[in-house]
Amino acid sequence: MTISIPDIDSLKSRRLVLATDLDGTFLGGSDDDRKRLYGWIEANRETVGLIFVTGRDPKFIADLCRDHGVPWPEFAVGDVGTTIAMVSPESGIAPIEHLEEEIAARWGNGGDRVRETLHGHPGLTLQPTEFRYRVSYDLDADSFDSSAWETVQGMGFQPLISDNRYFDVLPHGISKGPSLRRLVDYLSIEPARVLCAGDTLNDLSMLECGLPAVAVGNSEPELVKRVAHLEHLHMAKAHGAAGILEAIRAFNMHDLPEGY
Repeated sequence: MTISIPDIDSLKSRRLVLATDLDGTFLGGSDDDRKRLYGWIEANRETVGLIFVTGRDPKFIADLCRDHGVPWPEFAVGDVGTTIAMVSPESGIAPIEHLEEEIAARWGNGGDRVRETLHGHPGLTLQPTEFRYRVSYDLDADSFDSSAWETVQGMGFQPLISDNRYFDVLPHGISKGPSLRRLVDYLSIEPARVLCAGDTLNDLSMLECGLPAVAVGNSEPELVKRVAHLEHLHMAKAHGAAGILEAIRAFNMHDLPEGY
């Protein structure tokens, strides 16, 4: 579905735009931590924008916001960077097709090819969701045959292992970071106003993409090692939602109430 964006400046003027992973990050931490962060966002929607940057698919995002009291983002980079979409409570998730043209071109008919080639591969169990421009597997680390990595690369696609539990096959050169930068550039958001937040290796390209960033306190150890040198990144002590608030304060990106 082709859509028009009614207010291209909707995030351009916000003091802070939070671009956050979901599982373990925005959805991580204690119930009180999440309530504190979500309540603060909703109370400051005139100055705080929200972009979900997640491995989850559009249906999951819509269900999460509609049924579980999670703030609606204005935009989403979903499916590990292969979906770039506008979001609203009224229309749900609507992909912005012209921002996805390169993604679609690089993928081609990749889904059928990847599923056929990796069928029965040791340690990989195909996830049932029919993604548009990716194929995803649950990974069993004990039985996984690492030759899948070279196989996928040989097909011209990009493999990604995260949290030692997931194996994603993506279009070459496409991931969370490049797709987020494409969206930020399109919306003319000043990069210094965007805070990226993540916790696993599928967030690596986002945390490395040059925007202010935070690896929350419960981050995957391998991710921590890979981002430790980044000068634009805050390594949070607090977990999940509390780690995001910790980074907002550390970077002085927005005023926070006492005790946040």
